[in-house]
Amino acid sequence: MLISILIIDVALVAWSLHLMQEAIAQREFSLMLAGTLVAASAAALLVVYFLMGSCLSHLTAISQHTY
Repeated sequence: MLISILIIDVALVAWSLHLMQEAIAQREFSLMLAGTLVAASAAALLVVYFLMGSCLSHLTAISQHTY
């Protein structure tokens, strides 16, 4: 699962860099904004992945705990 998330994240970062290069070449602000938003979504994807992994491991540990 981690490999697929990393592949998607690398693809998003590559797309973001491509959008930003086109924005500089065409002097277009909307492409720069789109590139920034794509980069932010790539970072958010990793943050959510690691937060959910931590949360699920915590819930699994709680469910296995006997009272």
